[in-house]
Amino acid sequence: MNSDLVGPLKALLKTGKRIVLVPHKNPDGDAIGSCLGLQRFLEAHHHTTHLISPNDFPEFLKWMPGAESVINFEKNRSEAEKIIGSADLVFTLDFNALNRTGAMQEVLEKTTCPFVMVDHHQSPDDYAEVTYSDAQMSSTCEMVYHLIDGLGAAGEIDAEIASCLYTGILTDTGSFKYSGTTPTTMRVAAQLMERGAQHTQIHRHIYDTNRVERLQLLGCALQNLVILKPYRTAYITLSQEELNRNSFQKGDTEGFVNYALSLKDVVLAAIFIENKEEGIVKISLRSQGDFSVNDLARSHFNGGGHINAAGGRSDESLKATTARFESLLPLYEKQLTR
Repeated sequence: MNSDLVGPLKALLKTGKRIVLVPHKNPDGDAIGSCLGLQRFLEAHHHTTHLISPNDFPEFLKWMPGAESVINFEKNRSEAEKIIGSADLVFTLDFNALNRTGAMQEVLEKTTCPFVMVDHHQSPDDYAEVTYSDAQMSSTCEMVYHLIDGLGAAGEIDAEIASCLYTGILTDTGSFKYSGTTPTTMRVAAQLMERGAQHTQIHRHIYDTNRVERLQLLGCALQNLVILKPYRTAYITLSQEELNRNSFQKGDTEGFVNYALSLKDVVLAAIFIENKEEGIVKISLRSQGDFSVNDLARSHFNGGGHINAAGGRSDESLKATTARFESLLPLYEKQLTR
């Protein structure tokens, strides 16, 4: 953590405060893991904390220490608004623009207390009094480890904090295979294991607790695989009807896009998931090498993220969205085929 940020952060945390921690909408392992890990650290330092998620998070993450106390804004809006309204400090983790919180955005924008941002995505907004932003980091959970270490408290990380932070590092690095995994990432993971994170159990909780319906949904997704060899691109679609037929639950499609990316010679992969309730198509993009899906998502699909992993959305139909995606590929032909 940048030493210039330590002083202002210590000043904010000098006395006991009412602190709210917020992940992005549709939180993943890194968002929930960083919030839960930091929450337990702050509580040990005599702060009163609440973790408020914009909506629910996947079942395979609900084993994590403290997960049962997460407040779902979507289901408990009145309670959440009161808590946010009386907060002394708000931490936002794993996102850098308030619109990533969906319906919470309006409430957060009215909040007058200071914000602290901890995030590893590109192009952060400037809403926070303390902005800890580093797009070179593997995950926000790795950043929370460095934050705690920067406060001189790495020795206070217990097994529960370690398990939460290890979870986010594991999921956001694709089990340490993505290019954002650095030697420092591995050293942090080792430190967390030494502090009590049980890596085998955590891996099993996340990857080896599939429902039959999820595997059937994966089979459906792979049947829908489209390969565009001239552009070294592959994509998957899932309609709302297909989701319903396979008893879709939040988190079921996590990692599906990586099957498209695993094909030999594929540089760009995408998955398009229809959401009739919100009237959108959710898009996840992945790439190999230096092709930036962050630029693609920002330019064409109201999204963003990292160079090799990004997300977006479309207000068009599923068919129209995939047609537009295909129509864009000639613009990137040189980058995709070099």
